[in-house]
Formats: sequence, structure tokens, C-alpha cells
Amino acid sequence: MAKISVIGICGNSIFMNVDHFHENGETLAAESVYEEIGGKGINQAIAASRMGAEVSFLAAIGDDSDGDKCKQCCKENNIKGIFRTKDNKTTFACILTDKRGENRVTVYRVAELSPEDVLDFESEIAESDVLLLQHEVPAEVNETAVKLAKIHNVKVILNPAPIRQISDGIAESVFAVTPNEQERQAIDISKFQNCITTLGSRGCSINDEAFIESLNVQATDTTGAGDTFNGVFAVCIAEGMDLKTACKYAVTASGLSVTKKYVLNSIPARKEIEEKMKNE
Repeated sequence: MAKISVIGICGNSIFMNVDHFHENGETLAAESVYEEIGGKGINQAIAASRMGAEVSFLAAIGDDSDGDKCKQCCKENNIKGIFRTKDNKTTFACILTDKRGENRVTVYRVAELSPEDVLDFESEIAESDVLLLQHEVPAEVNETAVKLAKIHNVKVILNPAPIRQISDGIAESVFAVTPNEQERQAIDISKFQNCITTLGSRGCSINDEAFIESLNVQATDTTGAGDTFNGVFAVCIAEGMDLKTACKYAVTASGLSVTKKYVLNSIPARKEIEEKMKNE
């Protein structure tokens, strides 16, 4: 069984469906409101778990009811949640989704990990096939994690979202970086061993040499599609698949995810992904 370690955020998310996104000064009335646990880290961990991997997840939470919900979410999804409780509140996010299924996400990061928390997570990293990271934690947290992964010969996949500068040390140590088109414009991909660019409804590109087409589906909600891609891609790489096969799995999974509302409900299990691949 593949072993994936994930470092990221976990918090409460409020989803609101609207007809369209705001113009300047415009007040909108939401058509519906929905609440669930989310964050790139926990979403990716769940995607990896539903692919059948053994998953360890490190995140910071507050001593509050949202923190308790994060712990319960990990239990329900067969994830080994390792939480560091901080003095402030658990992270919170608000997601607007328009009638086309596109989204706008705003995150209020409160409880945050420290490099010392990552050092306590070293044994989980050491036992992993792949370490999956994003930019929703402080830069020094990822720097520490990448150094530990290098010591233990663990492959690192970096989802560079939200956009921020990536040090040469991290770039040189990462097996694959997975930006979307906007994020790709902000990084020097020549510094990375592999660059998998997610292209939304067009699929993804592999080092600008190969392209994997997306599923032909009607998008209901694109929230979490990138996280689904990354979690599934990480498991495939951990299992020894080549980049093209891994991306086919990941593109299929993300395509399935956009056909359902919200995130946790939309992340597919491995059986569903493989059945879809057989029929394509």
C-alpha cells in the first residue's frame, strides 16, 4: 500500500451559491449555504485516502469546535490526523460558486504550523513514498519538510497554491510541481524536475511535451478539483506509475469531482475512477 504524508491546513468552509460574481459595490443574495471541513491539505489527504493509500496529515487547529470537526473528518476518511492545537482559532474559508460552476475562494488562516511541528512529523515523512505540500502553510514549514524528505529519500510533490516565491532549494528538491495556468506564470518551471500544469476543462500538460485531455462533463462546482488531482496524482506516483498514467488517473478524478457540488462529497473513490477510465 502506498504511503502519503500531507502537510497543509484544515478548517471550516462556508459555501454560497450565487448567480454571478460581484461587480464593484454589488450586494448579492446567495441561493444556498452549505458548511463542511476543507482546505487544500485535508482535501488532498482525502483524495489520496480514497485512492487506497495510507495517509498521514499534519495541520494546525484551534481549541474550538471547528478543530474538533477537523479531527472527526480525518477519522471518517481513514486518515491519520496529527494536529497541533494553537492558541488562536481554526482556519476558516468562504467559497462562492456561480451558475457556471466556477468558484472564488477566500481563506482566513489563523492557527498555523511551525517548523518545530514538522520536526515532530519526521517519522511520518520518513515512512512515506511521497510528501505532498501546498502553499497554505508558512514557507519555513515547507522548507523544513522538504529537507526532511531529502534526508529520507522521499519524493516531494508541490502544489504551488496560493502563489508565492519558491526558493531554489525547494525547487531543486521537488520531484514534481503542479501549478494551474495562473500559478505557472509566477514560477520558473525550468528549475523543476517535472512540471504538471493543470488546465481546468482542458486537462493537463506534462513538461510541455504531452497533454492529457479532460473528461467531457458538465461542471457543477469546480471547488476542490485541483486538490483531487493532486491527491490522486501523489498516490499514482507513490505506486510507481509513469507520469502519463498518473496524470490520466488524476485528470479523470478531477473531472468526476466537478460534476458534484462542494468538495468532500465530490472526491471520487478509486473504483469510480478506474471504472470511468475503462469506459472512456
